[in-house]
Amino acid sequence: MERLFEKQNRLLRFTSLKLVRSLMNDINWDAPLLAIRGARGVGKTTLMLQYIKKHYGMNTNEALYCDLGGLYFTTHNLLELADAFYKNGGKHLFLDEVHKYPTWSIEIKEIYDSYPDMRVVFSGSSLLQLLNGDADLSRRCVPYTMQGLSFREFLMLYYDIKVAPGKIDELLANADDICVTINQMCRPLQYFREYLKHGYYPFYMRNDQDYDVVVENVVNYIIEIELTQLCGVNVENLRKIKSLLSVIASSQPFEVNISNLSATTGLQRNTVINYLIHLQHARLLNLMYSDLVNMKRMQKPDKIYLGNTNLLHVLSLGDVVVGTERETFVANQLGYQHKVEYPLSNGDFHVDDKYRFEVGGRSKSFAQIANMPDSYILADDIEMPVGNKLPIWLVGFLY
Repeated sequence: MERLFEKQNRLLRFTSLKLVRSLMNDINWDAPLLAIRGARGVGKTTLMLQYIKKHYGMNTNEALYCDLGGLYFTTHNLLELADAFYKNGGKHLFLDEVHKYPTWSIEIKEIYDSYPDMRVVFSGSSLLQLLNGDADLSRRCVPYTMQGLSFREFLMLYYDIKVAPGKIDELLANADDICVTINQMCRPLQYFREYLKHGYYPFYMRNDQDYDVVVENVVNYIIEIELTQLCGVNVENLRKIKSLLSVIASSQPFEVNISNLSATTGLQRNTVINYLIHLQHARLLNLMYSDLVNMKRMQKPDKIYLGNTNLLHVLSLGDVVVGTERETFVANQLGYQHKVEYPLSNGDFHVDDKYRFEVGGRSKSFAQIANMPDSYILADDIEMPVGNKLPIWLVGFLY
């Protein structure tokens, strides 16, 4: 265990508190057991280390961060570690990458039951059914989902431009005042272009080529390791899955024809649908449905986007289609905290059963959503609202 504390101190020294994600304040860290699930690369490890550094400081014996995929756990047992940690004054145990430890759910349940005054935080892949492992943790655990950087968080991390997040009704009602404030602080369109290419994952170091390589490595890891180990995907189909992603990335906003996708990839129809769902759980795709209540309609999605615009730029076989880029951004930013559906008519997105959004350039007209209540255009290339035509980047300030 001493080696784990040494490693933790080493990691804490290099953990910056410059950007603390808004999720930090949303999490109930006092819960006896909580789970943080998210796609690879979005910052789950950093969030846990930041909490330890902020609330416990360096050289603490009350909090302990452990990577369950590390070499330590090839020869040591998690239950034994938890017992030793508790008996030496431990209060808060942080377990990262739990999906790499075969009996994680059983042992975490045992820790929860045996040490009721010790808090446990664990994280894992967005593909992992954290609450449906070998032990039922659903009645014990408080789950959270972590997303990549919003446009707002990107501005805060890389340019020290600090704007508080807003609720969707606040942004829509006060769009003029909010946009005036933001435009006084920066030229948002300038930074928006950068965000669309390199701003979603929190490891951009102003080197475009290296960033793209790291994002591609994240995609390859998810497909080659996580899909095979956690979803049972046939290794022989991995190249076809990558081909499927490239087809979607290189297309107009993708209205789904499963038969065409099946023919293009050489996969059976039901296999294509299953893989699309796996890729959505992995946050590589964003599947849109016209009816989220009627389960029969959910057998196939009505529209497909890449999970975020950075993936779009890395995976596209040619120049990114601007319409695809715009809609991918909106679907990603709205979809994190809101119910988003694909309307079969009148607009591009139906949000929370109330708002209707049409996405386009600065000259986009209201023809498709004319006379509809709570309808808005999210327009590119504008800095200020014009009536119900709002800058598209404004939805990047929701979290």
